[in-house]
Amino acid sequence: MDDVTSRAPLSDPEGRRALQLDALSAILPMERRDWLAGLLTDGDVATLKHLAQQGMGENTLRALASDLAYLEGWAVAATGVALPWPASEGLALKFVAHHLWDPARREVDPQHGMPAEVAARLRVALLLRSGGPHAPSTVKRRLASWGTLHRWKGQEGPFASPGLRSALRLAVRASVRPRQRKSKRAVTRDVLDRLLATCSSDGLADTRDLAILLLAFASGGRRRSEVAGLRVEQLSNEPAVPLDPTDPKSPALPCLAIQLGRTKTGDADEAGRVLLVGPPVVALREWLVRADISQGPVFRAIDRWEAVEERALTPQSINLMVKRRCALAGLEPREFAAHGLRSGYLTEAARQGVPLPEAMQQSQHRSVQQAASYYNEAERTQGRAVRLAVHE
Repeated sequence: MDDVTSRAPLSDPEGRRALQLDALSAILPMERRDWLAGLLTDGDVATLKHLAQQGMGENTLRALASDLAYLEGWAVAATGVALPWPASEGLALKFVAHHLWDPARREVDPQHGMPAEVAARLRVALLLRSGGPHAPSTVKRRLASWGTLHRWKGQEGPFASPGLRSALRLAVRASVRPRQRKSKRAVTRDVLDRLLATCSSDGLADTRDLAILLLAFASGGRRRSEVAGLRVEQLSNEPAVPLDPTDPKSPALPCLAIQLGRTKTGDADEAGRVLLVGPPVVALREWLVRADISQGPVFRAIDRWEAVEERALTPQSINLMVKRRCALAGLEPREFAAHGLRSGYLTEAARQGVPLPEAMQQSQHRSVQQAASYYNEAERTQGRAVRLAVHE
């Protein structure tokens, strides 16, 4: 899907859909507009516009658009016709069979899994890269998106049927593909310090990246989409706090609040609010002053002449920045991603003995099980059970 700009000129229906997608330019990346217009139907575009008008979160809408484009492309490649609404249980079962399969069985049965001709069509359409079965999480997400779109169209889908649920459960169990972490390594405090050390020049990019790294980590490990979408209007100054909470006469540290609004796991109406204290506040304020930003997006692109642009950084830009800083710090960029700041925050909190509920209040995790996994991992690496083969 990287080469979308090399497409042939749009046909009239595609051109009409592309113009309609212009109305979603604030949500859907415009460099993918023509690609989406070639895959989505008029009904699909109308549904996406309706969801946007209903106030669906931008990240959710982007994911729905991407999943819908894949489903449409797969349906044409696998059946020769556009995706039907409502979908049949048989079509949903075919989707599972094409995407979750056993590589060992495929070696003795070429008909097992996605047929070669279907895979070839999807590659030509820039929809398929992997040569093996899909990640179970990806398949589950696309089925969930398919079901969500059925509900928004006011139609019954097959996604709650016992047959489909059973087939999905068995297919996932048979899948040997391990779950991949979004970031192989966590950006813990020691790693963060190495990244911060690369932001030591007087350049605007260093000032901005320093603020991004400190804010993303200290605010509980904010997701890259939340950092990219942060606006000045979400920030509010708070009274300074003492360096030592038990000593009111200790040096005062600046404090700032971030109103998160709508997040991946929360709603805009919920009290999603986190605090920054000390160096992250100083770094953020310095960036805003140097970049002369008083409203709108906080973190913005910088051109080659060090002029700050109006447009906000994209989530992918945040990810690439983390990898670039890793390379400058002598770390392997492939081992890290922006999500490493989120996992790193909780891992570091566990290492330093911060109670889980207190850390979750800052990270805004809803699932105790998910947040506790970072604590359990940190404790296991320090425990005796994993060190039985280590000689004193």
